[in-house]
Amino acid sequence: MGQPNPVGVLDKAVSILHAVAGEPATLAELVERTGLPRATAHRLAVALEGHRLVRRLPDGSWAPGAALAELGRGGADLADRLADAATRHLVTLRDASGESAQFYVRDGSTRVCVAAAERLTGLRDTVPVGARLPMTAGSAAHALLAFAPADEVTPLLPASSFTARTLLDVRRRGWAHSVAEREPGVASLSAPVRDATGGVLGAVSVSGPVERLGRRPSPEVVGAVLDAAVAIGRAVR
Repeated sequence: MGQPNPVGVLDKAVSILHAVAGEPATLAELVERTGLPRATAHRLAVALEGHRLVRRLPDGSWAPGAALAELGRGGADLADRLADAATRHLVTLRDASGESAQFYVRDGSTRVCVAAAERLTGLRDTVPVGARLPMTAGSAAHALLAFAPADEVTPLLPASSFTARTLLDVRRRGWAHSVAEREPGVASLSAPVRDATGGVLGAVSVSGPVERLGRRPSPEVVGAVLDAAVAIGRAVR
């Protein structure tokens, strides 16, 4: 039996990218648009998803992935612009909410704080830039995982402080809230930051003592976090 033609495989993979470029595609639609066998279309789509060139939507269809935008603009450049934009808008969020603000990006089974604006006075929740936290606790983990493919989320749930229902609620309302998940006495509120294609670039958060932030976040704080998420996303487009 001959070896697979690597150029032929590449051509098929590119046909998958073209198939989802205009609008998301289910597996059946991928087969229809590319003319590929069902098993081949599925295998290539999953492989491209692993490289973040396509992403899985909540309904199971595929759409262009965040890596396409990163490649087009330069991954390092995007990371720098994200950190710069987050740093600017976290100051506004901190001042509007009265709480410490952070911006996280996902790195596999962890999340990394790439920007922060600490509360200037009083008791505060300090997360230094560069801190690496698990994806199994905290509202930022909720916000990052709620829109991730199921096969990336499911393995983390048994060890998590939240459930699949928690993530479903985050997808429905667009923001996440946690109380004493990462640290006793600390509450946090987070929202995903999206790129132009809808892909999640990171999560913006505020965190502080439960007594001050509350077990139910106020509409004003929710609005401030959502506004910051939109502003950061727009700044890097």
